Amino acid sequence: MAVKTYVQQYAPVPTALDALPQPPAGFTGREDDLAFILSALDPGRADGPAVVVLSGWGGVGKTTLAYASGHAAQKRDWYTGVLLVDLHGYDAYPAQAEDALEALLRSLGVRPEHLPPPGAGREALYRSQLNARQEAGERLLVVADNASAVAQVQPLLPPGHHGMLVTSRHRLTGLGRMRTVNSLQPEDAVALLEAALKNNDPDDVRVEQEPEAAERVASACGYLPLALQITAALLAQDPGQSLAERAAALGDAEGILDGLNDGERSLRTMFDQSLERLTPQEQDLFRLLSLNPGPDIATPAATVLADQPQAATERLLARLAASHLIERTPEVRGRWQMHDLLRAYAHEQAEAAKGRGRVPHRRYDQARGRLIGYYVKHAEAADTHLDPPGSPVSSRFQDRGQALVWFDAERENLVALAHTSPQTGLNLGFALGSYLRWRRRFQDLVVVRALALHACQTLQNTGDEVGAWSNLGAALTGVRRFDEAVRAQRTALDLFQRAGDTRGRAAGAWINLGVALGELRRFDEAVRAQQTALDLHRQTGDMHGQASAWNNLGVALGELRRFDEAVHAHQTALDLYRQTGDMHGQASAWNNLGLALGELRRFDEAVHAHQTALDLHRQTGGTHGQATAWNNLGTAYRGVGRFDEAVAAGRRAVEMLSAVQDWFRAGEAWGEVAATLSVAGAPPSQVREAWEQSATAYTKADADEEAAASRTRADAVEASEEHPPAESQPPSEGMPIPENG
Repeated sequence: MAVKTYVQQYAPVPTALDALPQPPAGFTGREDDLAFILSALDPGRADGPAVVVLSGWGGVGKTTLAYASGHAAQKRDWYTGVLLVDLHGYDAYPAQAEDALEALLRSLGVRPEHLPPPGAGREALYRSQLNARQEAGERLLVVADNASAVAQVQPLLPPGHHGMLVTSRHRLTGLGRMRTVNSLQPEDAVALLEAALKNNDPDDVRVEQEPEAAERVASACGYLPLALQITAALLAQDPGQSLAERAAALGDAEGILDGLNDGERSLRTMFDQSLERLTPQEQDLFRLLSLNPGPDIATPAATVLADQPQAATERLLARLAASHLIERTPEVRGRWQMHDLLRAYAHEQAEAAKGRGRVPHRRYDQARGRLIGYYVKHAEAADTHLDPPGSPVSSRFQDRGQALVWFDAERENLVALAHTSPQTGLNLGFALGSYLRWRRRFQDLVVVRALALHACQTLQNTGDEVGAWSNLGAALTGVRRFDEAVRAQRTALDLFQRAGDTRGRAAGAWINLGVALGELRRFDEAVRAQQTALDLHRQTGDMHGQASAWNNLGVALGELRRFDEAVHAHQTALDLYRQTGDMHGQASAWNNLGLALGELRRFDEAVHAHQTALDLHRQTGGTHGQATAWNNLGTAYRGVGRFDEAVAAGRRAVEMLSAVQDWFRAGEAWGEVAATLSVAGAPPSQVREAWEQSATAYTKADADEEAAASRTRADAVEASEEHPPAESQPPSEGMPIPENG
């Protein structure tokens, strides 16, 4: 039995070998972590001492996990006792290795008068004591909690077949197997909250009564165990407070850290301790990172913020990641992310630094300006690679593929940045249009188009204001708000007329109007709109615009069952797209041509057309286009009696459309599968299942449409009702052609 003694100031307090604390109420969600740790601690698998280092940011539950692991290992009879030492690594005076050795030796029963002075003798005695325990048949687990440096832990490493668990907010490499401890999964966070509440009051049923509010509370706490425990304590102090009220209080981004302080524990204090361990340069970059508007940042963008060479910035970022104040984005190399609570803390620290006069206001203003300039210039450069073939392209990106990769990585940052100022919203509202259409991110497109519209009015930019109406209308068509889209296009055309621009950009508005009218099944009007656009594009000699007008005209003619004329229109569009080198346009024209041929029962030609469309969409990387081509190819296969191939093609379309969450088109594709199964004489149960899948997809589409409207209406419609928009670039050719069968 260990002898308890008092030790010198700042030395860790020793703990008896059998006094490992139990995990707090609600310990859950760590099955994978426990499995990893126990696999590493299993004496049967280790040739020597088993050492595991648990790292993660403050409050994530490393200590609790270490306690749970220690108890689990003892239940397996792997260890006969546990030595626990708190290294106070993030306190004002961290424990030194010799202090920790003294505490451990006293726990092992060494009398104070027998303790060697600090130095090599003390470490040698520690090892000899553990060797003697092993010879006596004992195996001990050393838990070194809250370490901040390898030097604190290295002398404590046990010899022989003993084990060790280390917890730290830093990645302490070179000690043993490493495991990063992350926040809980949402359902586990709610379970922890409920268990903590019931630990205070078994009759507390707030989580059961308010499950959705409980999820919001857990989310606001960042699924962080410490934040959840603090919140549970605050709720216990106020039994009358509903979870909805607590969630609303935590949802205030300005004061969220104030809401995570129960008088004894404070998340801000935990973060303060970690920040104080950083160098001034690291602290400065940590604060600057809060200026990034989105969820993660690339190294080049962080370099712009830091205003120093990239190699130096990378070193600072790596040290921040080693401290778990930021994390490497797992999916993409060279990107870094910050938890929302740490972002709030970093922003708070930046404001405090300015308030204390430690950092001039202009430094942050200049850093923000550099970052905005970086994003806008790169977005505008990437956009040139998405313009029609033959247009000049920027040398910032090697090719179209590289531009799309950059857009994909930065999309959330760019959309968030568009909200920061009218000028930025104007620039990005234009630069993001082609990309967001290509990726079919129509909800984002409505938002940035509306922001550009509002910016035009705010900045009194009447030259761009007119065409922005047309751009917003095309975006509204993408989210299936067709009546609003028609109103937007007609407003654009009225303003074009007043401005005396009845050709040029007005032709694009006529195309967009025709597409929206077609979606409303006003096909005669759609034909007239596309014919008007075609005439205007002929007058200006815009060959690419003529191709788009012919292609859209063919769709409208097909809806009027004027299939021979539709075939002619699509063939003309195809020839023009070939002349301009637009492979995506060719794919769309081939697909629509196949639809018209199928209606004329020229099924073999239709199969060829859709196969060609599929090949071209593969070459351009158009996932949605491939899905549409698969769907229509299945319809053509059905026409020639190739039912197995038709069903396989339809299911492939469903798979791809579901992957991009286009539930409306997925519903159509399931309907085509059901029709094929029915014609092929499949069992009624299979046909019924396909129709049920179609109905489910349409239900999801309706739900998404409603959610999208609620998210975008405030940004888009309210802005458009106040002021109209326009684009100083070539006009949008409209929505991708409706290519459903």
